[in-house]
Order: sequence, then C-alpha cells, then structure tokens
Amino acid sequence: MKKYIFLLLLTTIAFGQQTPASKQTKSILILGGRAHVGNGTVIENSLISIKDGKIAIIGDGTLMKPAKHDIVINASGKEIYPGFIAPNTTLGLVEIDAVKATDDESELGEMNPHIRSIIAYNAESGLVEVARPNGVLLAQITPRGGRISGTSSIVQLDAWNWEDAIIKENDGIHLNWPRSYSRAGWWAEPGGIQPNKKYDEQTTEIQDFFNNAKAYAASKVSVKDIPYEGMKGIESGDKQVFIHADGEKEIIDAILFKKKNNIKKMTIVGGYYAYKNAALLVENNVSVLLRRVHDLPILEDEDVNLPFKNAKLLTDAGVLVGLQNEGDMERMQARNLPFYAGTCAAWGMDREKALQLITSNSAKILGIDANYGTLETGKSATLFISDGDALDMKTNKISTALIDGRQISLESHQTELYERYKEKFENK
Repeated sequence: MKKYIFLLLLTTIAFGQQTPASKQTKSILILGGRAHVGNGTVIENSLISIKDGKIAIIGDGTLMKPAKHDIVINASGKEIYPGFIAPNTTLGLVEIDAVKATDDESELGEMNPHIRSIIAYNAESGLVEVARPNGVLLAQITPRGGRISGTSSIVQLDAWNWEDAIIKENDGIHLNWPRSYSRAGWWAEPGGIQPNKKYDEQTTEIQDFFNNAKAYAASKVSVKDIPYEGMKGIESGDKQVFIHADGEKEIIDAILFKKKNNIKKMTIVGGYYAYKNAALLVENNVSVLLRRVHDLPILEDEDVNLPFKNAKLLTDAGVLVGLQNEGDMERMQARNLPFYAGTCAAWGMDREKALQLITSNSAKILGIDANYGTLETGKSATLFISDGDALDMKTNKISTALIDGRQISLESHQTELYERYKEKFENK
C-alpha cells in the first residue's frame, strides 16, 4: 500500500510541473523600472527593448523615444535585475533525499573527471521551480564525492530536458582538496583538531594523477583511458579547475599546484580562510566561490560574524568573488542565494557590489559573462522584475521573469498551496 501511495505522490508532483516557455517571437519593451545592470550601474528610469531573446536596447527612458513593440510592460516603481546565478549546486541531481532512486549526485571511485553531471540533471525538478520565483534563473550543476568529483555544466532553469537547458557544457572539473587536519570524537564528545597524517600522501596522489593525464594527452595510444580523457582541456584553459578548499594551508597549496601544473583557470570553492591569502589569490588570478554566508564560524573562538563579512574582506582586497550554497539542504536553499548577498550588504558591502556576487562576478568566474550576468545591449534577455529589493526577503516579490527573452512561469508547489489556502480562508 505504501508503495502505491509513493507512486501516486510522484505522479502528482510530475503533473504539477510548469511547461517551459516557448521561444520569443514577439518584441518586448520594459519601461520605467529601476534597472540594476549588475556591474555597479543603476538606471533610475530605464527602457529595455528585447528582441529575439537578446537585449536590443537598454538606457535612460527619459532620454529615449521607444519604437513600437508587440508587448509593453510598465515597470514603474519596480526593480529590474539580471537573472541570479547559482554556482556549484546539485540542483536537479537529487529530488528527495530520503529516496535513493532520486539521488544521482555522486559516483563510485576517487578520480572521476570523466563523470558528467549534466546527463543526470532533471530539468523538471520541483526544486528548480522553487528557485525561480526568487530570481535564480541560471545554475552550475556540480557533482559531489570522491577526490575528483567529475565535470560540471551550466544550465538555464526553464527547459524540457538537459539538452535544452545547456548554456555551457563541461565547463570544469571539481577537485576536493585534502584537509590538513581532521576533527576527532563524536559531535557530543569533541576530541579536538588532529593533523591529517596522510595529507602529503593524498596531495601526491593528486599530482601523480595530473602527471599521468598529461603524459596520456601527449602520447598516441590506441585504447582510450576514459578518466584521462576527462582531463583534456585543462592545460589549454577550455576547462577550469574548481578546487574545493577552506583552510589557509590548503588554499596556498592549491595555488602552488596551479603554478606547477600550468593550470590556466582555477577557482577556489568554499574559501573560508581565503581572506588570509587574498594577495596570493590576486597575484595568481584565482577567483573564489565563497561558502554559504548564512553559517556559523568554523572555530569557536572566531568572530561570530566572519561568514557575513568574508565577501567584503575578499572584494576589498581585489579578489573576484561569487557566492555558492554547498552544504546541508543545499538544493532546497538554492532559492536563498539573493538573501546571502543581502546579508553581505548588511555587513558592509555596497549593495550594488553585493548584487555582483550573484550576477556579473559569478558569470565571469563561470566563463558565461559574454551573454549573462549583466543587463547590456547584445546580451541574453535573462532578467526579472521585482516589486522591491531582490536582496531582501521581505520585499523580493517577482512579477515577471525572462530567460533568453522567454517569459517563464513563476508558479511552484508553494505558490499553488498559497493560492489554495488563501482562497479557503478568504471565503470564510
């Protein structure tokens, strides 16, 4: 009986999915909104013309006379933003944590650069729908587990399947750098911090794998080695290396690893203590996708507000910084990304710079800034209109969202429940 109830539940969820929007065929004109370009610029009374999925014109609406458009949207008194970008997320790889059949975020083995997360991406995930009403319209779908987890890809969040969703396929590999220390004891009986005696051995294994991959790429072999094939493109810069590390020593060692292996593009993911190595990061052109802002400090004797201040410390030092959400309940909390940026603003960052943490900065880090991340002529019309400040959960209420000029649905399971019970109690 339980089996049938579960199948009925899944069927109900599947039927609740919103149909992806059709390709833009009619020109759209958005007038009067306060446009946050995403590069620090704000246009107070904007005019945005959208044709064929691109921004044809953007500028000051008081100085421009708009041509005739098929659809005109009055955004007076509202705020306009580029679509927010969620890097390093397992959104669409796991639907229900407790149901193993819906969990496809990791693969067996330690060195898996050939594992492509995109083929496991479920474009119809209910959690994808939940992220969109808060302005999260793009994501980097990233595998987990092992030493080298696999290869990520970047998608837009309104598609029938992963092939339709693709923006940038196989953008980089994700390497979980060993920790130089470990914690001993249960959570209730902490045993303190202990050095990782296998740290040197583990880093040597990583170097050996890179050496072998380089030798393989330079050789003429008749039989393909699939994991080594997955490493191709790193030396040329076609693929980026995302190194997941938080500790000061680990970040220094990762930068030295970049130099030794002539890695063109590298980003630190996590980077909790990256501010201590800021000068080294800038010198070596290494960006940071910072760990979750709404979190507690790693050590009990640290400033309790350090997670809130971290982004400002790095950006003030000249490091290119984006925000990501890896951790507990990360898929469900992907929708909170704009509020992480809002917290950074509350703790000292200029509000437009905080916005860049989830728009232009992330687009630059992921290599999609030619088309996404800012509201500029010629770029993709991936944007949304909010009644208020999109970085504030009290005022971020989105009325319209576009991906590549397509007006997408903002309905989700939550909005359906809201309307149902709103009607119930209003009729009493």
